[in-house]
Amino acid sequence: MFKRGDHAVVHRFATACRAGSAGAIRSLLAADVVAVSDGGGRVAAATVPVRGAAQVARCLTELVRPGTAPSVEAVNGEPGVVLRTLDGAVVAVLSLKVAGPKVVTVWIVLNPDKLRHWRSRE
Repeated sequence: MFKRGDHAVVHRFATACRAGSAGAIRSLLAADVVAVSDGGGRVAAATVPVRGAAQVARCLTELVRPGTAPSVEAVNGEPGVVLRTLDGAVVAVLSLKVAGPKVVTVWIVLNPDKLRHWRSRE
């Protein structure tokens, strides 16, 4: 369950993603952070978990390209980050596990079939 401070971490994370700064993103990640992504075989995604703050920050920086706008929204009932193109199309949904002031796990959904729910909200 998220605590009040966790919400602040998610908002700082979204702000760092919006800036596109690997350093800013990395500063919010635990040293042993793990990112797991799912492209469903339909879009490019890492096939194994990405581990470590520098590698996860690099992965996220590549995901949040110019023309992508991150916003904090409810993801599975908790605050997460939704990446949309400037015309509002959802390209990814990020669910975060937070421990203290750091993000310890990032789940990235890129699979178009799994994003169908998000696209129906556009």
